[in-house]
Parts: sequence; structure tokens; C-alpha cells
Amino acid sequence: MLGWELPPHNSGGLGTACLQLCKALSKRNVDIEFILPYEADHGIDFMAITAATPQGVASVIRSGIAYDSYKYIKEDGSVEWLGIYDQQELYEKSVEQLIDGREFDIVHAHDWLTARAAMRVKEKRGCPLILHLHSIESDRAGGQGGNPLVREIEELAVYMADRVIAVSQHTKNCIVRDYGIPADKVDVVHNSIEVSDIVPLDTDNTYRYLSAMRAHGHRVVVSVGRLTVQKGLPQLLKAAKEVIYRAPKTLFLIVGSGEQYYELITLAADLGIGANILFTDFQRGKRLRDAFAAGDLFVLPSVSEPFGLTPLEAISYGTPSLVTKQSGVSEVFRNCLKVDYWDVNEMANQITAAVQNTPLRDTLRENAQVEYQQMSWDNASDKIVGFYNQHMAGATA
Repeated sequence: MLGWELPPHNSGGLGTACLQLCKALSKRNVDIEFILPYEADHGIDFMAITAATPQGVASVIRSGIAYDSYKYIKEDGSVEWLGIYDQQELYEKSVEQLIDGREFDIVHAHDWLTARAAMRVKEKRGCPLILHLHSIESDRAGGQGGNPLVREIEELAVYMADRVIAVSQHTKNCIVRDYGIPADKVDVVHNSIEVSDIVPLDTDNTYRYLSAMRAHGHRVVVSVGRLTVQKGLPQLLKAAKEVIYRAPKTLFLIVGSGEQYYELITLAADLGIGANILFTDFQRGKRLRDAFAAGDLFVLPSVSEPFGLTPLEAISYGTPSLVTKQSGVSEVFRNCLKVDYWDVNEMANQITAAVQNTPLRDTLRENAQVEYQQMSWDNASDKIVGFYNQHMAGATA
């Protein structure tokens, strides 16, 4: 299995989904060697984790929380930094060298970052290739074209793959639309959440200011995600202006980092709502769990979201959600509010209704938690094991 990240050294949902999927697959006697482009301790015992280290390099270290910078410490002691495009090219060459002498039945690759390496493995060893797309470039570009280099890699990979897995019907539709491959080559396997793996809250919430304000009658709306065009934060802030006008005691907690950070701060100021908007930067661990729990409502305002695990994480900590209809999670999560990302007025209406109506919030929370308790990765792993068996049989026929 070729992947770009795993927790706790991850920048978002890709690493989390890979970890949970692999854990479920390992319960079905799938022997996994997960090959990463960097070295780190992940504390995982249910699969082998290997760093694809190039010749002449002692170690590769990921820089910060973003997946676009890597520190190469060479055997002679010198240091070199690589960006994301150089890194995925070098990852391809390193994986090609690494597979010599290894025995495996399937190569399962996640997203465009590993696609070149996966195609090289298929070319060299002739094994079936499963390409698992958690997002595509037009998603990440907010429905626009995006980077032509990335699109070229994605297009070639979906044609060379023996099977393509999309994390939602939304993503499948985008793949077929953008790259013109037959729809029956793409199977939908929705992401999920593993209830038993949720870390419980402790009694002391990190966001003490918000806890104090809630005790004085304020309501808190939370959004967690990268601050990029894909995530629709400008629409959320525009809706927030109307919400604050109608319900002045509403605060918005924006958790995440990204290139829109200063743009969003400026927009909040220009809208005259800066006093009600709190930006926390990227968070993980207790601070992230406490952010979910600090809210009365969670909002996923994405323009184009392949899946979106955060609403499921939010309800695991007792916070009901509003999600956009342009998200994969909206296909499987029934007990939440739903709105088109572009309909700022309706988004404001639904947020206002939720913060002003305690029975509505309570009903959403109770029903969503019942639904959440029934979720697991078992169905996803069963489907994928079926794909493995099918293509292994075809390869040996």
C-alpha cells in the first residue's frame, strides 16, 4: 500500500482514513506493508510501515504539518529540502528500488501523490493496481481546473488502474466527468468512523473562554478544516454576518491553517464581525477534540468535499452538524442539516435556527448519535477485500 501520510504525522483526513481502513483490513487477514515518503514513529503494530528512502539518504523527515516540504539528511551529513512535486517524483524512484525482492499480490495507492509510484510498480511487476481517490484536483481547486500537472498524473493513473475506488458518489461523478473513464470502472466505498477508537474528553475544555461565554448564554459554531478555496470559509463568514445580526450572542470558532488565513481574517474585519470570529490555527489531539466539544453546532461549508470526516468526529463529541450538499458525507449521514454551499442566505437561516432552538439541537444530536453508533469501517474493508480477491484471481487466470 502506497500512502502519503499517517497519524500523528498527518495534515488532514487522508492519513486518518488510511489508518482506519488499514486497521479494518488487518482484521481480515490482509498483510499490509504501508510505504511512506518519510520516516517517523507512528506507534502502529497491525501492519508494517516502511519509509521509501532513496540511495545515499540516511533519513527523510516531514516538515511541520503540511505535506509539501521534506528534509533529506544524506549519509554524508548534508541536508536538502524538497517540495511536494520533487518529493513525489523521488518517491516514485525510491519505491521502484524498494520493491525488488519483496513479495506482494496487490498495489493499493492513495491519491495522486502516490500514483506515479503505483504506476511504476504495476509496470515493473505486472501486479493489479487499485487506485483509491480521496479527492481529485478539481475538488481541491474548489470546482475549478486546478494544477494541470496534477490533472495529468490523475488522468493517466485512472486509465492504468485496474480498479478505481472513490470515497463518495460525488467523487465518482467528478472522476467520470473530468477524465472520461467508464463509470463501471469506478466503485464507491464511503469513508466511515470507528466508534471504539474515539478518544474520550476530559473534564477541562481547552477553550475556557468559549465555555465561560456559553455559560452566559452565548452559542458557539465550530468549523474545522484547511483554510483553502475548497472548504468554503468565505461563504461561512458571509452567512455568519447575518447570523450575528439576528443572534448577536453567537461566536464562530474556525480551526485550521492554509493559504486563506489572512484573507479570512481580513474578510471577517471587512464584514464587521471580527469580534465574534476566533481563529485557532491547526490543532490536533486534545485541542482538536475540545474544539468539536466546544460547539453548539458544527458546520462543514465546503464547495466540493470528496467525503468529509469532521461532521462524524463532531457528533462523536456531542455536536450536531450542518453540511453542504456538495460533500460525500451528506450521502451517508442522515441526521444533520444540509444546504448548498452557495446559498449563503439559507446557510444563515439554518445556523440561526440551530443556535436559537435548543430542542432542534437536542433532536439532531440524539438522532445523529444513534446513527453514529452504528458506523464502522467493516463494510468498506469487506468491499475492498472483495476487489483484492477479484483482481488477484484475474491476474493468475
